[in-house]
Amino acid sequence: MSLAVGAVSSSKNMGFDENEEGGEKTGVQDYGDEREENMKGSMSETSLYATEEEEEDEEGNKIMLGPQYTLKEQLEKDKDDESLRRWKEQLLGSVDMNNVGETLEPEVKFVSLSILSPDRPDIVLPIPEGGNPEGLWFTLKEGSRYSLRFSFQVSNNIVSGLKYTNAVWKTGVKVDSAKEMLGTFSPQQEPYTHEMPEETVPSGFFARGPYTAKSKFLDDDNKCYLEINYTFDIRKNWATP
Repeated sequence: MSLAVGAVSSSKNMGFDENEEGGEKTGVQDYGDEREENMKGSMSETSLYATEEEEEDEEGNKIMLGPQYTLKEQLEKDKDDESLRRWKEQLLGSVDMNNVGETLEPEVKFVSLSILSPDRPDIVLPIPEGGNPEGLWFTLKEGSRYSLRFSFQVSNNIVSGLKYTNAVWKTGVKVDSAKEMLGTFSPQQEPYTHEMPEETVPSGFFARGPYTAKSKFLDDDNKCYLEINYTFDIRKNWATP
């Protein structure tokens, strides 16, 4: 999914879920009526951060792994066992030994984040050093189709179970939460590229306006490689470049 909406399935967009009985969609528009009228005011700064329950859930789901080895140690271990050597080569692929470190922790560096839409040229989002873009980060056109593309580089060691999580709020009310598994990656010089499934931006009067969101990239140990707290808008038209 994307920075704006999340990525669990095509039936979940910015709080839109398929109605099991009638197949109708409900979502941001349903925050209209009395609820939307009573939600006016400034966006809560605390809405950018996960709740205590969410943080506890992440800790509770943490996988307990066995002893860690550097990638060089992994390659050297059982090197005389031909079957194990072949299995490791198949698992790791063509690992660039110049990009292999002697530390236990892998390094994941995000090269670029882009929003792709058939309606316009790609939007390449700058990644700030502190992970918190100042002001409005991007604008989406209501009803448009789009997807998100990540480009990242892995070095030092294998990163296991890299995943993307995303949460979105509107006027302090959480309207979407999603996770997307990216996979396990071995070190290499060339960046990896991962493109999310295409989604459709919600449309209508109550879907328009400013949103706050938080996106994170974590591994199996819940080590965070990038966290971005940001704001974006849904408008009638794309923002002028």
